[in-house]
Amino acid sequence: MSRPVQLTGIAWDHSRAFPPLVATAQRYEETHPGVRIRWDKRTLDEFGHAPIDRLAPKFDLIVIDHPWAGFAFEKNLVRDLKPLLLPDALNECARHSIGAAFESYCYAGRLLALPIDAAAPAASWRGDLLERAGLSVPATWTEAVALARRKLAVIPAFNADLFLHFVMLVKALGAEPCADPEKIAPREIMRRAVELLRELTEPMPRAIFDWNPIQVAERMTATDDFAWNAFAYTYNNYARAGFAPRRLRFGNLISLEPNAPRWRGALGGTGMAVSSHCRNWEIAADYACFVASGTVQKTLYVHAGGQPSHRAAWDDSLADTLCGGFFSGTRTTQEEAFIRPRYSGYVPLQTNGGKALQEALRDGRDAEAVLEKLDALYRESCQTGSPSFQAN
Repeated sequence: MSRPVQLTGIAWDHSRAFPPLVATAQRYEETHPGVRIRWDKRTLDEFGHAPIDRLAPKFDLIVIDHPWAGFAFEKNLVRDLKPLLLPDALNECARHSIGAAFESYCYAGRLLALPIDAAAPAASWRGDLLERAGLSVPATWTEAVALARRKLAVIPAFNADLFLHFVMLVKALGAEPCADPEKIAPREIMRRAVELLRELTEPMPRAIFDWNPIQVAERMTATDDFAWNAFAYTYNNYARAGFAPRRLRFGNLISLEPNAPRWRGALGGTGMAVSSHCRNWEIAADYACFVASGTVQKTLYVHAGGQPSHRAAWDDSLADTLCGGFFSGTRTTQEEAFIRPRYSGYVPLQTNGGKALQEALRDGRDAEAVLEKLDALYRESCQTGSPSFQAN
């Protein structure tokens, strides 16, 4: 008897991420005798920012997000999936992934991962608390600030989240973040973005600077402290019946002014990559296709708690009902989300840039000094790694 093929994978630690992979691995094993797939997990912060060069030698499959593309290919940590997959499979994924999910993993003519999970910053709220206060869901910045001053609004302001809020505002104010190798954006736009974030966060508890989107969602569903979250990466689980003590509703982002375009958030979500150290890469790639397929995404994956990237799930009324209207409520925001920078040195900028912004918004440091620091950190990140992998 031949020995079974053993694949190991690393994901991140939440009900949106881990159970769907366990469920898909179980089903794949059942239909592919002789294959065994074991998933491990790490924290959300480790997922986003811990260097993946430590993971590639240990795991065959890596759940990854698109800003790692330049670093991963420069260091030869993952296999380019383009030559490993049949054209029909690639075309299916490219045509039917929501928004820019598939495009975000295409880098320098290569494919980092197959999208399996879609997320973007969106608003969430407790309808019962807004109704009790006689308020409606904010649609503009002025309404958002007014709700914050009533101590009813919150955002996650953990370092990386804060940096991505800042990038979102920079884009809303008319600049393309990180397009200039010398500065993140024109100084007057960066300054205005910080001023807006200060206006919104000043009435909020200082604890927000330690909270990520999961911690905010847990707080909103376990207590009555906050009625509305202005923007955070989405977790449809909190809109499902029975997942938390109280349910959240999710909807699209606000506008800066009445009748102005809605803000566009920085794309989140995850893809499944195959490590360059994987010996059974054909099976690993086939399993990734299985997880990313429309049939699995709208059934097994979403029913196990996932947040699929395939339009088959976003179009499915049963999935939308299961998730409390999440897919219909956030679809526009998801489709409009923009791709973050993917150059080799970018990922640490999210952490370090967010810490600098915390110095201004939490600690009261001079904003001009913080803006100088942000641009210095950005220039430093652009000088890290090989020039051929430093393109956005």
